[in-house]
Amino acid sequence: MEKIVNIVESQVIASVKSPEHLELAAASNSNVVFLLTGDLLTTSDYLDVLKKAGKQTFLHIDFIEGLSNSKNALKYIAKVWQPKGIITTRNSLIKYAKEEGLMTVQRIFLIDKNAMKKGIEMADQYQPDAIEILPGLMPSVIDELTRTTKLPIIAGGLISKEKEILEGLEAGALAISSSDPKLWNIDI
Repeated sequence: MEKIVNIVESQVIASVKSPEHLELAAASNSNVVFLLTGDLLTTSDYLDVLKKAGKQTFLHIDFIEGLSNSKNALKYIAKVWQPKGIITTRNSLIKYAKEEGLMTVQRIFLIDKNAMKKGIEMADQYQPDAIEILPGLMPSVIDELTRTTKLPIIAGGLISKEKEILEGLEAGALAISSSDPKLWNIDI
């Protein structure tokens, strides 16, 4: 089975929040793209643009308008849209996506220690391929998480400077996701 640590070449992940940034992500140095925009009519086209550019694309299914959060939706995504994987905050969707052969990223919002503990417990139970933590501006928390779980950590949210990317990587993150196109071509 393929592991996420084997597909991440650029440690900056292009996180596309608007269609206007799609071509920038396709042309960027980032080989992994998190797609956080789209609907039932546009997502297939967005994925095609990124696939043609050779990007490993993860679809944030919580953000796709008109898509239900069901087992059948995951079957459709896997068979018709065929992204590399999905991103979600929902544990049950991690399970369904894995059953369909998709890679999975569990998104966890670290609002306090309790949220961190609960997020790690859920990730350990459902075993996503990686955990994306938000906000990603907390090197000491990234360091603690890398010692708490064996799952790869991706840090994202509020990342706006190269220095913040480097600090997150030095703290042990596998990669850093950013929605700022100026950071997608940093050579790391």
